[in-house]
Amino acid sequence: MASTGGKSRLKTVYKNKRSIGPLHTCGSVAVTGDGSRLVTCVAEEAVLTNILTGEEICRFAGDTQSITSLCLTPSASQLIVFTSTPSLRVYEIPTAAVKNKIHPVRVVARAHDAPVHVCTIDPSSTYIASGSADGVVKVWDIKRGYITHVFKGHGGIVSALKFNFPLDPSVVVPQNIHQLITASVDTRIRIFDLTATSSKGDQAALRPIAILEGHVSVPRGLDVTPDGKWLISGGRDSVVLVWNLHAKSTGAKSSEATKGKGKNNSPVLTQTIPVMERVEAVGLLQAEDSVPSSSAPKLRFYTAGEKGIIRIWDVKDSSVLYSLSQVADLQTEDQEEQRQIVEAIYLPLISTIVSVHADQNILFYDLNTRNLHRQLIGFNDEIVDAVFLSPNAPKSVDSHIAFATNSSLIRVYSTTGLDARLLTGHTEIVLSLDHGAGGKLFASGSKDRSVRLWAPTSLNNDLLTEWGCVAICEGHAESIGTVAMSRTSGEVGTTSVQFMFSGSQDRTIKMWYIGDVPLVFDASQHGQSLMKCKSLTTHKAHEKDINSLDVAPNDRLLASGSQDRTTKVYEIKFSRATGDRSAHGEIKLLGTCKGHKRGVWTVKFGRSERVLATGSGDKTVKLWNLEDFTCVKTFEGHTNSVLRVDFINHDMQLVTSASDGLVKMWNVREEECTATMDNHEDKVWALAVSTDERVIVSAAADSVVTFWQDCTEEQAQENEAKRSELVLREQDFMNYLSLHDYRKAIQLALAMQQPGRLLSLFKDIRATSSEFAADASSVTGNDAVDEVLRTLGGSDLARLLRYVRDWNPNAKTSGVAQGVLYAIMKLRSADDVIAAFTDEAQEGILQSSGQESVKSTASGDTALKELIDGMIPYTERHLSRMDRLVQDSFVVDYILNEMDDGMFDGQDIDTSTMDVDTEVSS
Repeated sequence: MASTGGKSRLKTVYKNKRSIGPLHTCGSVAVTGDGSRLVTCVAEEAVLTNILTGEEICRFAGDTQSITSLCLTPSASQLIVFTSTPSLRVYEIPTAAVKNKIHPVRVVARAHDAPVHVCTIDPSSTYIASGSADGVVKVWDIKRGYITHVFKGHGGIVSALKFNFPLDPSVVVPQNIHQLITASVDTRIRIFDLTATSSKGDQAALRPIAILEGHVSVPRGLDVTPDGKWLISGGRDSVVLVWNLHAKSTGAKSSEATKGKGKNNSPVLTQTIPVMERVEAVGLLQAEDSVPSSSAPKLRFYTAGEKGIIRIWDVKDSSVLYSLSQVADLQTEDQEEQRQIVEAIYLPLISTIVSVHADQNILFYDLNTRNLHRQLIGFNDEIVDAVFLSPNAPKSVDSHIAFATNSSLIRVYSTTGLDARLLTGHTEIVLSLDHGAGGKLFASGSKDRSVRLWAPTSLNNDLLTEWGCVAICEGHAESIGTVAMSRTSGEVGTTSVQFMFSGSQDRTIKMWYIGDVPLVFDASQHGQSLMKCKSLTTHKAHEKDINSLDVAPNDRLLASGSQDRTTKVYEIKFSRATGDRSAHGEIKLLGTCKGHKRGVWTVKFGRSERVLATGSGDKTVKLWNLEDFTCVKTFEGHTNSVLRVDFINHDMQLVTSASDGLVKMWNVREEECTATMDNHEDKVWALAVSTDERVIVSAAADSVVTFWQDCTEEQAQENEAKRSELVLREQDFMNYLSLHDYRKAIQLALAMQQPGRLLSLFKDIRATSSEFAADASSVTGNDAVDEVLRTLGGSDLARLLRYVRDWNPNAKTSGVAQGVLYAIMKLRSADDVIAAFTDEAQEGILQSSGQESVKSTASGDTALKELIDGMIPYTERHLSRMDRLVQDSFVVDYILNEMDDGMFDGQDIDTSTMDVDTEVSS
């Protein structure tokens, strides 16, 4: 971390820069036409995200029910959502980020009698069609909010919908066609005419003008050419059918629905294309040569389905032109099932196909380059480890970060956005990660009892770096829970990392030689046998599972933490391979650190000092002296097991994460917690510090990743600016007092929020009014003060009344409080006071809907009631005290009158025995 003047800072401040949370957990997905924004479902809410920056723009308030279907208008101005209630909700899309949830502009509580599984919007953004599980299709006018058509007769759940509004004037076909094409689980495709009328009215159930039979399983995708002539349909029967919607009737088989209609043209099946997989999505591609002819259409389309691959087809040859997929080795049937595509979206403006997979991942394929352009991970589940990577070092450092989750797949994110890559290779859950010197090569340990080494395939582009497995280490008998790589650079050659350690549940530590492992993965060798690393030594280290390993910055020491509550420190002896001599390595036990009452979860060497930090299940962090292995400091503050620890700021501070969901900063010298950072709701298993220490990443079992940014300098500058401004304001305040400009003085004291100065000011005003003849027409004794109280703004008036409430309980300041309160009640109406608290409540609320105005009004009324309830008892007490003083003053008057009348002539009066309070209220 950068420091000022070459000295370490005593306290480093971090703030939440951004977070990566669940992006897509269930339901449908919608993308704007330009591919810049994405709508996904997270639990019961729809979320709008900026794809380019990874920023969450807003969330749409739901009805606490799961979302079954959603779609965006082509203009990206409105979002239509159907829930399992089943209700229809229409939202306006904001143009900028909004903190509060967006509420619907229209809600239809009972849009269907059964859940809606598919919906689509016509190209003009005028109509939306929805198909439900009871086989009913409804067409809605989006702007006016009423139903225009109801189509019944489907033999089960509606599985696909498509509007057919021909808009191509260059093709001589009827251009007044307005049709809706539907498909259902009865395997039939129906075509409805939206221009047809019925004697029953606009909402009457209309019969289809054609029923197309050809599929033997559920059709899942429909698409029509822009001229409305060609229809393609794909289904789970593993075929794609091509239909000519304007073929001349030639006596071919037709359904009863078309008989007697007087139509000259009827749809005809022209081609059947076997695709050899269950199709979940199909669509036509825009191309220069996609103008259909009368015999063989020159069309291209895409299919997506159970194999997780997008295929581009040529209709004329019924052949696959090319495929779009990730290079992956899927070892298990479960992984293959998770990779299947459930939805695909074609974006013609940017020549991109978006595929949504069963494992909640969203992939963007560029049709021009035929490569994966972007990948968004919908749900990371429980994150157990994290490590920064620098594939382009020294050009750029810490440009990526890898995460291990309770999955066999490793996630590698770009640190600047949501783009990520999935690394396949392990067959069981990955438990630990670590990077070597330079950050290009990293290792992963898994429950499959192997360690894999990963390297980047590209060193030119930070955003498009791919990764591949370059070596594997096998030999442990149980799961590998921790790995640690060499911290220093080796000789100039094929790699900068020479050795690595792994700790397992078999209670052994293995040392591996990885000097021959390349830094770059050759994609052309994908699928070939991997390099197997040699084990240099195996050491029986602990009596229970080994949880953590760490190598000292100079590669001379190794520390291990175990469930047996001990930490052991070893000396590393390693000699590189030279000539005919092979590499040699071993470890020798130097000492054992004992003191924790529970298992040790994490160990970490200091970066510049000979010190070791450990975190344990006993909720403490301990610092150990590496000379005699004694505990020198203990940090207490977490309420649950400490899972990760690291040093920052030249070892002057510690950062820890724990099962209590908190990340804490500690001052090593004072043994105190200096900051607590809270953005997680579950165990924080992963903690990673960037090379320059400007970013700390924490990731937890709640699937949330938080980037904490170093803001020490910004905070210092902000504090200095506030201090300078305060000094200037205080000087202005003193100047106003010396000039008796009470109006500006009161306004400035309120702006500075300094009740003490305001109290002194009102005392001076009262003293001045008593010393000099006050204006009889003035309530406070000063016309300028009257004018300030009469014109005081809403929030300032509410703040002043709160100060009055705070002054009122004290007998010494109650006189000022009562005087100001009396002046406000005389100069302002009750409506002004109520409005003041309402305005104050509205200042803290971002206005985005009418409902929040109601909330702010309610909170303002509540605040006013609390203020009145706090002032009435003390005011009544002061009034009672004044009444007693007045009564006591009558006794004094009586005694004085009697003395004047000579009642006590010749008698000595001992006035000291009179218990009379002569205090008179001002």
